[in-house]
Amino acid sequence: MTAVRFRDLLAAEWLKMWSLRSTPWVYLVTALAVIGFNVGQAYDIYHYWTERNAGSAREYVRDGLPVQVAFTANAGNVLALATVAIGIVAITGEYSTGQIRTTFTAVPARRSVMAAKAAVMTGVMTVFGAVVAFVSFFATQAILDLRDVGVPLSHPNALRAVIASALLAPVCALVGMGIGALLRHAGTSIVAGVAVVLLLPFFFSNDHHWSAVIAHILPMSAWNRLMEIPFTPQIPYPWTFTGAWLVYAAWALGAAAVTVTAVQQRDH
Repeated sequence: MTAVRFRDLLAAEWLKMWSLRSTPWVYLVTALAVIGFNVGQAYDIYHYWTERNAGSAREYVRDGLPVQVAFTANAGNVLALATVAIGIVAITGEYSTGQIRTTFTAVPARRSVMAAKAAVMTGVMTVFGAVVAFVSFFATQAILDLRDVGVPLSHPNALRAVIASALLAPVCALVGMGIGALLRHAGTSIVAGVAVVLLLPFFFSNDHHWSAVIAHILPMSAWNRLMEIPFTPQIPYPWTFTGAWLVYAAWALGAAAVTVTAVQQRDH
């Protein structure tokens, strides 16, 4: 039997992803929801801006608040939840329909199949996250500019926030794929995904060292750290931006490894 080239597996996974009519709509709705939260916040600031606010415009910009408006907590949560779900369905969908058996019959190299699936998801989600992040930033700053408090991408911390928000999409999608590969049931996997990404951070704080350590290794905590602005109050156990980037990388690589290896350990 002729070995299947990895680029052919990539092409097959690309076709699988876009053969579903719902795929473009899922991405569109997610993008509109995320951008909508941020633009809505920017419009509220524009609409309720008063003469008193105008007097402190310089401080508003200096403190980096326009960057915070570009990526609100609600928008980050929606993006994380949606991309985790997309990653989960990319795996569990094939198991629920039985298509995965056909795939593995045609291509016995299971790890290669799952690696291709993870690679395609990573590429698509990186582009998707970048589009959403950049559109959100420039749209919100255009609205804030109407009150002379919008900032350019070169503003301190702005580019970091854009990149962190863009990469949140592929990180969470890969986490979803890893969970889906382990549990293989859509409902159970989504519950687990929500718990890992959105709920766990609420159970840990920076008040105690052990709790801070756990909080710091969670993906949404890393995103929040990368979104922090200069005047954030001091916390007992602070961590660095480099640490937050490493958490991103660890979750992405770890989840990809689980996705690739879990399938080899089961269904023999």
